[in-house]
Amino acid sequence: MAKKPEQFRRHARGFESAAGLLKQRIRAAGETRGFAVSRLLTHWPEVVGADIAAMALPVKIGYGRDGLGATLTLLTTGASAPLLQMQLPKIREKVNACYGYNAIARVVVTQTAPTGFAEGQVAFTPAPKPAPAPADPVTRAKAHAVSDGVRDETLRAALEALGERVLARPRQTKG
Repeated sequence: MAKKPEQFRRHARGFESAAGLLKQRIRAAGETRGFAVSRLLTHWPEVVGADIAAMALPVKIGYGRDGLGATLTLLTTGASAPLLQMQLPKIREKVNACYGYNAIARVVVTQTAPTGFAEGQVAFTPAPKPAPAPADPVTRAKAHAVSDGVRDETLRAALEALGERVLARPRQTKG
């Protein structure tokens, strides 16, 4: 019996998770930027803390010619750079704890991505959306009339809330 090619060979374990299937590709992509430990990229907020992760993202790790101590480059915005600069020793300690040894000798802060302005912008969490203003009684009565025949209380409340939001939106006219 002929052997099947590697790409058609089935695994005896059944279904595999997406993380298991993509593990090698993610590792290869991370290693091109110098990240030998992909945990630093995937768990950045856990490694350095949520406050620092909201201000900066790891861009690359560069290794010197001697091979002693690497340089971690962080991407941030101009307003956050001074705050981040004060915390560099703390960041270096936390990142080295992730590696398990003193892999990072220096941490450098950059305000633009090394590839240019268009690529690699820092993705900050958006500001929370304000709560919708309460609907007027007429709109609330219309929304209640639409969902009046629904027997399930939870579904009726959700339909009323949706109806209030749809009916409260300003009408857009063309031209």
